[in-house]
Amino acid sequence: MNEPLLVIFIAVALVFDFLNGFHDSANVVASTIASKAMSPRVALSISALTNFIGPFLFGVAVATTIGTEVVTTEAVTVPTAMAALLAAIVWNILTWWFGIPSSSSHALIGGFVGAALIGFGVNAIQVEGLTKVLLALFISPIFGFILAYLILHIILWIGRSFSPRVNDYFRRGQWITTITLGLSHGTNDAQKTMGIMTFGLVAFGILDEFVVPTWVIAASAGAIALGTAFGGWRLIKTMGAGFYRIRAVHAFSSQVASTAVILGAALMGGPVSTTQVISSSIVGAGSAERANMVRWGLAGQIAMAWILTIPATILLGGVFYLLLVAIL
Repeated sequence: MNEPLLVIFIAVALVFDFLNGFHDSANVVASTIASKAMSPRVALSISALTNFIGPFLFGVAVATTIGTEVVTTEAVTVPTAMAALLAAIVWNILTWWFGIPSSSSHALIGGFVGAALIGFGVNAIQVEGLTKVLLALFISPIFGFILAYLILHIILWIGRSFSPRVNDYFRRGQWITTITLGLSHGTNDAQKTMGIMTFGLVAFGILDEFVVPTWVIAASAGAIALGTAFGGWRLIKTMGAGFYRIRAVHAFSSQVASTAVILGAALMGGPVSTTQVISSSIVGAGSAERANMVRWGLAGQIAMAWILTIPATILLGGVFYLLLVAIL
């Protein structure tokens, strides 16, 4: 066993997890901050804490999907795992730099598939498992949009005779929804790193079978929580103020919808993009009040970034795989 390479692999996996938290912190707290329910420091602190707790509460179904259902056993190699992580890291940094919310989940899956394709060919891809992953990734934002749209419609119908001061109650309610959204984010997203780390440990021969060790859960939870605590402010600005002027009722509705979709998917082992689900929920809540108040041009730009993520990271994953094979 190459111990220095193992240390490097674990470090790269935790860097990805940190960047995932840093990159996706905007998803969890942007609407809370924009609606003035909490200060940025308080919102990020709550999100970081719940991101850490979440992975310990709701199992490792997503990690198992990532680690065992995307590529075949012949592709379980160190270069495959490293290439997937490096592709996702590069893409996350690029999209963060330009202030574009993109999917860390899409980036990791794309890198994983690209590395396996270049290294072992089409037969290395488990079509059924990859189809499950892609369906979860692409259907979940639609569910988020529809659910947030319906929730806000119901709230507006029930509260049609209420005064605008009712927003104060929704601001208070966001203490609960921010906690539940943070738990669901930590549960879904930290598990992606758990899956790729455990995949790598099997490739190194440290584990005989795919079973997520407790220390991997703790390390992944800690890294994503630390990244969230630092927060990606470029993306918080885009998510919190880019779509429309978010009020407390919009934030509350989108957070309830996002929590339901993300946590539900995690319990079923479906890795979803928190970026996509929360963004689409915010747009859905705004559309329910008045469709023309949403900046659809920005939504279109973000959708284009999502569409490009998987092809771009498949290419990056393949390139990194070739480089790693040459080096290692």
